[in-house]
Amino acid sequence: MSDHARGSSAHAHRRELATVLTLTLAFAGVEAVGGLLTNSLSLLADAAHMLTDVGGLAMALIATWLAQRPPTPERSFGYYRVEVLAAAANAVFLLFAGGYVLYEAFQRLQDPPDVVSVPVIVVATIGLVVNLIGVRLLHSGAQTSLNVEGAFLEVLSDMLGSIAVLVAALIMWLTGWYYADPVASIVISVLIVPRAWHLLRSATHVLMEGAPPDVPLTDVESALLALDEVEQVHDLHVWTLTSGLNALSAHLLVRGVDDPAESQRLLEQVSALLRERFGVEHTTIQLEYRDLRPDEPEY
Repeated sequence: MSDHARGSSAHAHRRELATVLTLTLAFAGVEAVGGLLTNSLSLLADAAHMLTDVGGLAMALIATWLAQRPPTPERSFGYYRVEVLAAAANAVFLLFAGGYVLYEAFQRLQDPPDVVSVPVIVVATIGLVVNLIGVRLLHSGAQTSLNVEGAFLEVLSDMLGSIAVLVAALIMWLTGWYYADPVASIVISVLIVPRAWHLLRSATHVLMEGAPPDVPLTDVESALLALDEVEQVHDLHVWTLTSGLNALSAHLLVRGVDDPAESQRLLEQVSALLRERFGVEHTTIQLEYRDLRPDEPEY
């Protein structure tokens, strides 16, 4: 089992996730009641979206806790991937929520019901304030963690949804044009789906052990070949355990390395290079020697 040099990026943002979860849960109830009392689909759609966010935020928070559990003989890398699974689940929930709201909105376009606009304006304004707080709290974490990014995108789409609901309510209040309510619901769906799809693709890339975009294999190979002792690089693999924690393995064919002390020095040099230049903390490097005969492999 290995000792990882640092924990996942999301772990540092547990307090922010917990705060946003509490605010979102409290306001989702307010929106649901408001939507039922005012007959506003856009408000109910935003409430449903916020309830989805509650589940997503809860999963994100639980995932940060699980990811800190120590490795076991069965799970030598620990539980880091739980965060990526939570991000993927959030994305799937968002896609379903966006699709359902879109369906309901098109149904209402056939015969838009009357909506009590003023309460909708009040509730949407409060929702906008709550979402702005959430966006502010999660913004920095979203830059370094897929898990927090999933939560951030949910809150961001909620904020944009609150704006859409507010604009629709103002239009209905000022003009009596009740088509604004299903139109706002469609806008909410259009805002949700592309972001959810991007998040799902990113999470799937990690689960498929794709190379992280910030650690290009060609650059890594060139940096290793630039070392005087390295003649060839092969079986080079880079993958992401969880956001902010990449791993690398490689075989290096070396020359001029004649004893264990020199081998150790080269390994330390390679590890320092990968850590400082590419941010890769977990490395597994195998040295191979040109002067070994084929029937005496270095394994």
